[in-house]
Amino acid sequence: MDWVERMNKAIGYIEDHMTDAMDYEAVAKIACCSVYHFQRMFSFIADVSLSEYVRRRRLTLAAFELQNSPIKVIDLALKYGYESPEAFTRAFQNLHGTTPTAARSTGIKLKAYPRMSFQISIKGAAELNYRIEELKAFSIVGLQERVSTNIVSTIIPDLWANAAKDGLFERLWEIRAVDHPMRGILGACADGDWGKNEEFHYIMSIVSQQSPPEQMIRRDFPGATWAVFEAEGGPEGIGEIWERLYTEWLPTSGYDLAYLPAIECYLPPAENNNELWVPVVKKGDKQEGL
Repeated sequence: MDWVERMNKAIGYIEDHMTDAMDYEAVAKIACCSVYHFQRMFSFIADVSLSEYVRRRRLTLAAFELQNSPIKVIDLALKYGYESPEAFTRAFQNLHGTTPTAARSTGIKLKAYPRMSFQISIKGAAELNYRIEELKAFSIVGLQERVSTNIVSTIIPDLWANAAKDGLFERLWEIRAVDHPMRGILGACADGDWGKNEEFHYIMSIVSQQSPPEQMIRRDFPGATWAVFEAEGGPEGIGEIWERLYTEWLPTSGYDLAYLPAIECYLPPAENNNELWVPVVKKGDKQEGL
């Protein structure tokens, strides 16, 4: 239950700081993972983004205050982090379908989003194929793009489509490290400032010992332990594995996520499957953040 306890403590921190500038790094630290992983984990489990959860909860609490106190709208807007009463009113109306002033009246319909809590849910017995790999330090070389976590599902497929048209994958294949276990075209989710601006770097890449060609970058990885999950089909299969990693494997595996980028590995079509490489540490082991 350690994982469940940490997630609920992270929610507790969020709830205790609803009227403060939200420190997502502190939240992720409580959950023992990077901000990027916490945001993805939260979205997969809750089916809503972390930022949207915070927005809904703040506007829920604001509605309660409007109906139960004489607080002014301008003071309420500032309390919940809005720069102006106008911005607060727009957000409030988008969620509740009415203005803050009208919300004080009896008979007005409002929406309430309750505090979230986590628990382990017993699901079906579908197998999840994985292995643990110990890798020495290695480097990837590829094309790096800045991506907002709010548009991941739409922008990344476009990045891959454009890369295919431009012949990126053929160029990467020519410089690959032939004998490395991570042997496909890679999609690495990486950034030392994970979560600060709700953005990260996505690198379409290959494991390589060569210097990066023009317009490409090189990123070095230290030696680490990796959990490697088999995913059938294309990107949809990888997406399913991400969800099962967070909701099924991680809570009971004896491992925590390490402070290193995770990597989606797309193997040659003849192999009929792909892989998700996730850096992990055994629970209780100390690790340094990026």
